[in-house]
Amino acid sequence: MHCPYCGSSIKENESFCVICGEKLPEDLEHRMNPNNRKFNKLWLVPIGVFTFFLLSSIIFYIYLENRSTQAQKLYNQAEEKVLLGEFAAGEQFLKEALDLKSNFSQADTSLLFTRRAIEIQSSLAEADSLLQEKNYSEALSIINGAENNIENFYGPAASDLISVIISQRNEVKMEQLQEMLQNDPSIDDLKLLLWEADAIDEENAEEIAKSIRSQIVDYTFSKASEQLNAKHFNDALLIVEDGLKYAPDSEKLQSLETTINNEQSSFETAQQERLEQAMNTAQEEREMNESDAVNLLDIVVENNEQGNIMVKGEVKSVATVPINSIIIDYVILNKNEAEIDSNEVFVYPDRLYPDENGNFEFTHFDINESSQNLQVEVNKITWYTD
Repeated sequence: MHCPYCGSSIKENESFCVICGEKLPEDLEHRMNPNNRKFNKLWLVPIGVFTFFLLSSIIFYIYLENRSTQAQKLYNQAEEKVLLGEFAAGEQFLKEALDLKSNFSQADTSLLFTRRAIEIQSSLAEADSLLQEKNYSEALSIINGAENNIENFYGPAASDLISVIISQRNEVKMEQLQEMLQNDPSIDDLKLLLWEADAIDEENAEEIAKSIRSQIVDYTFSKASEQLNAKHFNDALLIVEDGLKYAPDSEKLQSLETTINNEQSSFETAQQERLEQAMNTAQEEREMNESDAVNLLDIVVENNEQGNIMVKGEVKSVATVPINSIIIDYVILNKNEAEIDSNEVFVYPDRLYPDENGNFEFTHFDINESSQNLQVEVNKITWYTD
């Protein structure tokens, strides 16, 4: 800047000209003061634009946060509905949550599960209708398909749904099992049905399995005893071993297996000697004790649960030494006292010590009469001693 009076140079912030001594005009002093320089209005445009975008960003962020919060609330409500099994309501909440927040991965996964669960509910309803129509195979096929549709999902809701599927499948299998049992199944069918019953995790299924196992034991014991009486030891053992596959804890079959092995061993080594010894020993025991070595305590003929004729009873050893392989020889008479069948049955356990009791029973599958019209008589009792 220059002095308006003498034209000399003037420094900033000076009120007087140092050459001519004149006081500088106020407007010149104001222009020379950097603190008093006027603001450039061109800066207002970028400042305004920056302020607008800043405020817009803040408002948009708050808007998104609010939508995210609302989406989370809807997701939580959907979870509650899904856990209660109200999948349609849960689906609606999840769709609303995704409308508010499209990148909501948890809601997206839950929506997929919910829609799959609705499909499964529909399938289970269809399976129930097929069950009412006794179309068991188709019902089980639909239930298995429903289980496959949920196998990749985890969590409490998925576990609850799987429990429902398993429960309905067990219900169908129970209905199918009971109907098959009512149709007088063969022994081979009973063996297959036993595996089915054991595979069902229900108390009623356990009772059915117990009943089937009892029938298998009775049948096995009868058929093996027939082979044993005919001295077909290997065939008898095969029958018993097969029966033990289905009833491994059966004392009745275990005892019969021991009896067969003992009989086979005795027969192969000294059949005639063993028989003579047994007869002599029996006679000596009767003479020594003034009665038989075995007392018959009870013998009855009755119908079992399947309607078959069963002869069973109890004996007691009155011998002074252990006895084994006790055979009960009996006949079954009708009400006219005519003989309709005879049989020999082994007592179990195989060995009886003095004053011990043993039991025997045999199921006749070929007698089609009521036990009320029948009576049983024992012809003789034989046994062996060591």
